[in-house]
Amino acid sequence: MSQLWRDHIQVFIAPERVDLVRVSRSIKGLGRSVQSQKITLLCKRDPGRAAWESPVTKFESLMKEETDTEITITLSNHFVRYVTLLPQSEITKPMEVDAYAEFRLREVYGERADSWKRSVSAWDPLEGAICAAIDTNLIDHLDEISKRHKIKIKSIEPYLASVFDCCKQQLHGPRIYFALVETGRICIALLENGVWQNIRNQRILNNVEKELLIALEQEAILFGQREIIEQVHLFAPENPGLKLPVGCSWRITLLQPKTFLKQAIFPSSEDDSNKVSQCVA
Repeated sequence: MSQLWRDHIQVFIAPERVDLVRVSRSIKGLGRSVQSQKITLLCKRDPGRAAWESPVTKFESLMKEETDTEITITLSNHFVRYVTLLPQSEITKPMEVDAYAEFRLREVYGERADSWKRSVSAWDPLEGAICAAIDTNLIDHLDEISKRHKIKIKSIEPYLASVFDCCKQQLHGPRIYFALVETGRICIALLENGVWQNIRNQRILNNVEKELLIALEQEAILFGQREIIEQVHLFAPENPGLKLPVGCSWRITLLQPKTFLKQAIFPSSEDDSNKVSQCVA
């Protein structure tokens, strides 16, 4: 590979799919993205194995020919558990923040949290943070793949955090309901004056519209305050026609990533099994 160029790959991993976007970037100059290629592979879950095993096997099959490559992985909310860390003025040191996160995970999820690796967003004693936890076996397996195929994993990002970071400039108001809908799962975050209040991450059992509305209503009830008409900022690229029932007390504002790379990597209704598409930056 020319020393002037280096590929960067973005990967999205969910129980039934793997999306890969390749971008060539100039090392010298301005680092302009030159070309993006997208591959979407669908897979079936094996009931006898963990939900992440089949898609991670697909991911490894895509890595066999990669060299001198940097990878950013986004994990579906199916593989992540979240807790909010409310402001605590007396907690200031990293070890104290980690202990607080461990306590909150065990408080919500019990002993299951002992087998998870946790990551905490930037902590502020006056604003709090959120903690994401992922099965240690999944993280270790991804690390093993990177060593086996000599690729560098730059970061592993939870889907919720990745979308929030690239869309946060579109979120307005003292109270923000942020909903992310993907195949089989709804994730709703509530922020009040910039403080994370709660994160709900649940399976979709039947009808996504009805279950989204019920989840929003439950969040408003738990919070204890609501407006006559509430607004929800929605990101649902796999459900582009998603609407809430007419006459309900919620209004949808659709979120849109501002970078072409994020638009490409997040799964959408237009992706087909083994489909390869090209786009020029």
